[in-house]
Amino acid sequence: MKSEIPLFLLSKPHQYSAKTAGAASNASFIDKGIERFAVLIKTTYVQWETAHKEGFFQKLDARIKVLFLLFFIVIVSIKRSLFPEVAIGGLVFILAVVSRLDLLSFYGRVLFLGFVFGFLIALPSCLNIVVEGEVIIPIMHLSKPYQLWIYHIPETIGITGEGIEGVVRLTLRVINSLSLSFLVIYTTPFPEIIKALKTLRVPDTFLMIITLSYKYIFIFARTLEDIHLAKKSKVIEVDAAEARNWVAGRIAFLLRKTRMRCEDVFNAMLARGFCGDVVFYTYRRMTKKDFIAGSFLFATGLLLIFL
Repeated sequence: MKSEIPLFLLSKPHQYSAKTAGAASNASFIDKGIERFAVLIKTTYVQWETAHKEGFFQKLDARIKVLFLLFFIVIVSIKRSLFPEVAIGGLVFILAVVSRLDLLSFYGRVLFLGFVFGFLIALPSCLNIVVEGEVIIPIMHLSKPYQLWIYHIPETIGITGEGIEGVVRLTLRVINSLSLSFLVIYTTPFPEIIKALKTLRVPDTFLMIITLSYKYIFIFARTLEDIHLAKKSKVIEVDAAEARNWVAGRIAFLLRKTRMRCEDVFNAMLARGFCGDVVFYTYRRMTKKDFIAGSFLFATGLLLIFL
């Protein structure tokens, strides 16, 4: 009797990965979601690395950096001219350089978020329908002006100089706020930020919520990855509808598991004597360098206020 090897054993298997999942399976969006979680974990790990580099801002006390962040966020919010906003952006750039941060990665995130949440949101305000002013770029002409309830539509609709200035100012505010926040986050370990907030009399409940949420992100990502790998090891291929139903069911499962985990953690904290107070036993002593740097940043902020 002649034996033949089945064709499926002779065929070369397809390489399946998160990058080629779009052509290999209809359920590729699950792999893409897992890949995004991996990027989140990697980003946080990079933050840990940059926070321990031998840079200028990394060596400062966390309390100085948190006060610097709050002080300059207030300055960014109250200034109405463009020059102080540009000056703050230049100061943050210099601090990022001397802190040895990856400028491409740093400003890549800042500019993208600033473009989405600053420029695109403020873009309609450059029209004379929203902000009155002199039209410098006409877009369209109507036969006559219209009055719709409380809204006045002029005969010529276009971009005004005042509107452009408002868009640029709001975009710079968003970019500066993001760059200040990322500068402190990338140069300060997370526990040090919590300690600094504690010294500023931030309520303990708020600190607990931040800390537990930060920790649970990694637990959630690992649980999600384990569920996906278990499903993938047992099922060769599923259609899109079945994949969506499975994802919806896993979301409900993770919600129940999250609730149970929160209750278990809280009961464990009560069993160990937790009474609602967050106590830190070790604080870094501020050095002369911290006071000099803090005084310089504070003086720079005062100078920007009076500009």
